[in-house]
Amino acid sequence: METTTISVRTGRSDRVHDLTGEADRFVAGRGDGLLSVFVPHATAGVAILELGSGSDEDLLAALADLLPADGRWRHAHGSAGHGRSHVMPAFIPPSLTVPVLGGRLALGTWQSIALVDLNVDNPDRTVRFSFLSA
Repeated sequence: METTTISVRTGRSDRVHDLTGEADRFVAGRGDGLLSVFVPHATAGVAILELGSGSDEDLLAALADLLPADGRWRHAHGSAGHGRSHVMPAFIPPSLTVPVLGGRLALGTWQSIALVDLNVDNPDRTVRFSFLSA
């Protein structure tokens, strides 16, 4: 298995960050197999969705409705609502797998790979790409 990590700066606000280009570059020329995308953080996740058409903002709005940044959370250190960041990975998991065919991601036409981060206290994220050859 081949693996690499990248660093992503998500900033100090809720963020959906497109990872598709980095993932594409990592699998380029590697043949057939599986790409694993993993974020080793308790407060971030990865998702496959259409980006740039408003879906990223819709996802953040849905998460804000589902997981409000207020004082209801028992996990209460950090910024107001920080506990919601620890619940989010139950909805948007920290890993996903994408088929790779001929050294190219086998995503659908409008699909992208995205890092989803609601943790405004930690703007620096690590993403691990791992390729398992067929």
